[in-house]
Amino acid sequence: MIYLDHAATTAVSKSVREAMLPYFSEDYGNPSSLYLFAQKAKKAVEDSRRSLAGLLGINPREIYFTSGGTESDNWAILSAFYSAMGKKSGLSCSDAAGQKQRQPHIICSAIEHHAVLESCKFAESLGARVSRIPVDREGFLDLEALEQAITEDTVLISVMTANNEMGTIQDLRAIGEIAKKHEVLFHTDAVQAFGQIPLSFSEMGIDLLSASAHKLHGPKGIGLLVIRKGVRLPAFLHGGAQERGFRAGTENVPAIVGFAKAAKEAFATMVEREQRKRELQKMFFRRLLQEVPGMQITGVNPLETSEENRLSGNVHICIEGIEAESLLLLLDQKGICASAGSACASGSVEPSHVLLAMGKSHVEAYSGLRLSFEEDLKEEELEFTVEAIREGVERLRRE
Repeated sequence: MIYLDHAATTAVSKSVREAMLPYFSEDYGNPSSLYLFAQKAKKAVEDSRRSLAGLLGINPREIYFTSGGTESDNWAILSAFYSAMGKKSGLSCSDAAGQKQRQPHIICSAIEHHAVLESCKFAESLGARVSRIPVDREGFLDLEALEQAITEDTVLISVMTANNEMGTIQDLRAIGEIAKKHEVLFHTDAVQAFGQIPLSFSEMGIDLLSASAHKLHGPKGIGLLVIRKGVRLPAFLHGGAQERGFRAGTENVPAIVGFAKAAKEAFATMVEREQRKRELQKMFFRRLLQEVPGMQITGVNPLETSEENRLSGNVHICIEGIEAESLLLLLDQKGICASAGSACASGSVEPSHVLLAMGKSHVEAYSGLRLSFEEDLKEEELEFTVEAIREGVERLRRE
């Protein structure tokens, strides 16, 4: 099998599994219990929190563990909305002069992950107003439109660090400056970028950040939300005093330990992995351009422009006259795992909202193919994949 869907999930590494094992069967105590046995689990949780905070250069008390990126995104967006509803007495009523109702206003990009888009849609159902800012043909946010969209009722800007389909990396520093200028909270979904590219809270002006372990060889079902010191949001889950009362529920100790271990390894090897993946990415694009007629590189073209604006392990293409799902079935028959876009949208009959937002037609959007890989991909596996894509395209065009 050639696994080329690392943007969807990754295998748990051996070292991460070994770090997690004791907390399944030996040190399995509840971290909230007072006796010494349970305090081993408590220490593991807090050591992991400190380790992750150190990687990001923040205070450990700014990290809150969640069940994954989706929960973290929901927490950031909905809690910002709930907080605004509680703080602004005039949000749900017109003033005496008959002015329009004031509503909490949320801004996001048009290419956000569904965890953000659906959270915003739910907030709308509760009375929020949401602005979805357009992007250009490479997937970059229109910063001028972003700033123009801000009003006195804007409570949150949510823009992903790197797109899960296209790999486009946004200018967080510029977005953070705009948010700070207008005193608006800035949230970034960094699920695809965490452990892949450097992130600096102080330089980028980030207030809230979502991340997930299973994208960097950690376990599924564990993530984090960073809430910068000074940002006050209401509790998201109610019940117990875990996570300082903001996120009730017994901590998933093995997963938390695994997350910290996976992140430590990812950050330690980031530079070396990045260099190798850049080489493979360029090789992939060159070979596909040579072998597959009617193929277009979608998003940033690292063969022509700054490669730093696209995740190194991402290859996304559109192929004229081909439906990606049909091609994926042919690739699967050859033992190649790839994707037509976000794993969360699998089974959907709708074309990629990301490609549509970037100006692609519906026909083009149905033809999008995503290959996401890591530094251990062998060149012969790359060549085999290119050949399989060429053969699959030729077969589909004959039928």
